[in-house]
Amino acid sequence: MNTGFRSQCVPNYRVLTEYHIKEIHAATLEVLGTVGVRVLDEEGLQVLKKAGCQVEKENIVHIHKDLVEETIHNVPSHIIIYNRKGKEVMHLGGKEFYFGMGTDLINTIDLKTNELRTSNLQDVINAARVGDYLEEIDFIASFALPQEVQTNLMYIECFKAMLENSIKPIFFTAAGKEDLEFIIEMAVTVAGGNNRLKEKPFLIHYSEPTSPLSHSRSAVRKLFLCADHGIPINYTPALLAGATGPVTLAGAITVANAEALSGIVLHQLRAKGAPIISGFVATTMDMLTSSVVYGGPELRLTHSACSDLYHYYGIPVWGTAGASDAHCFDQQSAIESAISILMAALEGANLIHDIGYLGQGLTGSPATLVMGSEIIGYVKRILRGFDISRERIGMEVIQQVGPGGNFLLTEQTRRLHRQEHWQPKLMNRDNPDMWKERGNKTYGERVTQKAIEILETHKPEPLPESDRRTLEEIIKKAEKSLAGIRFVV
Repeated sequence: MNTGFRSQCVPNYRVLTEYHIKEIHAATLEVLGTVGVRVLDEEGLQVLKKAGCQVEKENIVHIHKDLVEETIHNVPSHIIIYNRKGKEVMHLGGKEFYFGMGTDLINTIDLKTNELRTSNLQDVINAARVGDYLEEIDFIASFALPQEVQTNLMYIECFKAMLENSIKPIFFTAAGKEDLEFIIEMAVTVAGGNNRLKEKPFLIHYSEPTSPLSHSRSAVRKLFLCADHGIPINYTPALLAGATGPVTLAGAITVANAEALSGIVLHQLRAKGAPIISGFVATTMDMLTSSVVYGGPELRLTHSACSDLYHYYGIPVWGTAGASDAHCFDQQSAIESAISILMAALEGANLIHDIGYLGQGLTGSPATLVMGSEIIGYVKRILRGFDISRERIGMEVIQQVGPGGNFLLTEQTRRLHRQEHWQPKLMNRDNPDMWKERGNKTYGERVTQKAIEILETHKPEPLPESDRRTLEEIIKKAEKSLAGIRFVV
């Protein structure tokens, strides 16, 4: 008997061998040691100087490979994220994957008119409510960036809207340390205190270095603030191959990795063992249109490499999927969304955002969130694989039915069909006559109708009234404190 036999067959995918990983890592260390990174924050420079880094003119810092290796080992390999009620819902690490929404889309496709318009605060509320309902959406984000709200309060109002319209973990942005402090105060209120929030974080801040090889003052200050409070931060570059990074994929991966690892060095020097999600996006700039390519195959290749690298480092890794370059909810959006979601899950990226993005990260629609959720369900069934144990092969049943028989009425079919066969919620499986009888609707029409239905019927669990009143007081305090500040967004 083969005692080492594993009966579960699951898909397995990686793009980098260990040799490839070591080559990229060595090249990354060479960049950090010889080229260096620009750090435009005095506190960040002092932290690096104290750690023995060489600082040259124009704030260029050279980071020794030993320091990089040390800080990689200091990063927690797993981060547990909770919902706002204190329940464990995401275990970021290994090849566990979770899908959620993205942030800050300036345009929205109106569900009822199908017109493209600028986003408003109600779109943030709508996205949170739809995300709260969809079982395959693990975490929410603003999705929209309300253009009618002043920039000094924009991200604070978004966070409040998400708190009030979903219990799921919140992936959020902030313009600077100034508004981030108020957002953290709001989270502390809902969590029930600073220690409670640190013990059971339900939020992840999303911030970025600036490609190529730069850390802005605002980014470093937010990085340090999250480290000080024990707030999980997703600090990841978004490099454009051929524009803000080398045109070759290997070069783009190396530079982006140097940006990410230097961010880890800063973060861990500030607070050893503080929670951080890392990685990078290295996509391309279309040389004909100068646009960012969200749906291209190069992004999937570089992100596969990123996942392989960060699994090797043992650091929770960020991902992006479910996004499209199409400017409307059409066949292109479905193709690019489906392929990217499948690839991200196969890669084992841990925190996968941007489900439902359209138009190179400028446009969103609640309908694309609904579509993304169903694609995720489809992909999860693929990655679950299938069991080839003796019981699942079912030789006795095969022998019982025999040639010319029928398996429909067997006990095995009755008992196992729901486990073995994935059932869609909105994809068509009707025969042509039944499809016509039911109004011959396209998938896009069914998904849009479902999004409208969710917004009309789903009631997210509300915050306690005392928390709501406190959030309003924080908003008023922020409005007074940040008066006159106009962030660039």
